[in-house]
Amino acid sequence: MQEWNKKLDLLIKSRTPLILIRSREEERVEILIKQALKRLPRVRLATWDFIEGLRGVLNSEGLGARQPLAVLQWLQNVDSSMPTILLAKDFHRFTEDTSISRMLKNLSSEFRKKPHTIILCACDWIPSSELDDCLTILELPLPKENEIKTLLNKISTASDSNLSRETLEELTHACSGLTEIRVRQVAARALAQRGKLSKEDISEILEEKQQAIARSEVLEYFKTKASPADIGGLDALKLWLDQRHQAFSDEARDFGLPLPRGVLLIGPQGTGKSLTAKAIAHSWSMPLLRLDVGRLFAGLVGASEAKTRETIQYAESMAPCVLWIDEIDKGFGGDARSDGGTSQRVLANLLTWMSEKSSAVFVVATANGIDRMPGELLRKGRFDEIFLLDLPSHQERFKILDLHIKQRRPNLKIPIETVVSRTQGFSGAELEQTVIEAMHHAFSERRELLETDLILAATQLIPLSKTAKEQLDFLKDWASSGRARPASLKIT
Repeated sequence: MQEWNKKLDLLIKSRTPLILIRSREEERVEILIKQALKRLPRVRLATWDFIEGLRGVLNSEGLGARQPLAVLQWLQNVDSSMPTILLAKDFHRFTEDTSISRMLKNLSSEFRKKPHTIILCACDWIPSSELDDCLTILELPLPKENEIKTLLNKISTASDSNLSRETLEELTHACSGLTEIRVRQVAARALAQRGKLSKEDISEILEEKQQAIARSEVLEYFKTKASPADIGGLDALKLWLDQRHQAFSDEARDFGLPLPRGVLLIGPQGTGKSLTAKAIAHSWSMPLLRLDVGRLFAGLVGASEAKTRETIQYAESMAPCVLWIDEIDKGFGGDARSDGGTSQRVLANLLTWMSEKSSAVFVVATANGIDRMPGELLRKGRFDEIFLLDLPSHQERFKILDLHIKQRRPNLKIPIETVVSRTQGFSGAELEQTVIEAMHHAFSERRELLETDLILAATQLIPLSKTAKEQLDFLKDWASSGRARPASLKIT
């Protein structure tokens, strides 16, 4: 935060006429500006909003209420001997007005010679191209852990909560990624319920984070009970994931290991990619966030980039968590010319964040093929590893069939070796459907499931390995050249 404060101070000192601070935390922005003015003598702060008008200037209180142009004219006439910062709230909503846009451009020229600055605060506003050269954009990050710790410590002291160092650390870590106002709301609820802050508030904090995700247009908080035991085979992938899970510990940080970035799972439909994403989150005791790539591209021109930034912010607010990007090849596999390059810009933002992020967000991306996959996603270093989830081997088919039978008929002992032999080329989903179809047949005759039911069900199903053979062969050849690791220890 110290670095951000230095940037703000420098912009004010250098007479930057128009500043856009990207943030949804209006109150925090105002506090940070006031703190900056304590470091910059002889500069005063005035605030304006559409309802209340001007505030903070004697003899001008309420000026410009419901008149955004009037407050700009007021600032234009302020003498240079009184350096003024005008924090104009919600002002971006009026910039489509020709007179407002023209006035801002005029002031951006005039204020290079006068010590006045206009600061706009908005989260998802995309300025028009006319204002591009006038505005300087400053991104306000979410509160850092030391800021959250200081805030919680103040609240704790004021409420006589007597937090231990350990409890304060845990609460701070849980609040990481929340806005300052959300932290205050969580603390207020805790004080109203129990009269103090304590470890019991961690569940309230997680609930607050879930509410934040519910307000997102593109992220879904996905509850799952899946575990690695629900996955038949994929032993090489399971071993790799277990190693990466250990890398999230403080011990791993002390050892010098970086936080894991993520994994790309490629394979035909029904091979367990989505189930693996769910199992990772559940076994690692992390929340699972599902990203709907299609919704990123809905809306006005320029809104996709804003949604991407918001999505990243929401994901980091839930850290440590698993971010699941399902069928990423469909989301970013279109022709960039058809959307004006929006998909490429969104993808570039995601890839930059993935390679530079310092938060404990583990990205799990799944794809059915690589023919439509952008090359940038497949380069080494984008993910920690790329895995090919091939059709299950003989041994894996045995495990998958046995798993689905035991889940549905736990006390049934039935030979399945013949069924395993006759299901070569079946995916995991097709094997599950084979068991379900066989059970329908047995139930219709009001008897127990038999091996013959499974054999009959298998003969009636045409697997994907036959209907999309060329596509699967191409995927295997691509992976065998060293571009992806097999998810199974042995493929047969």
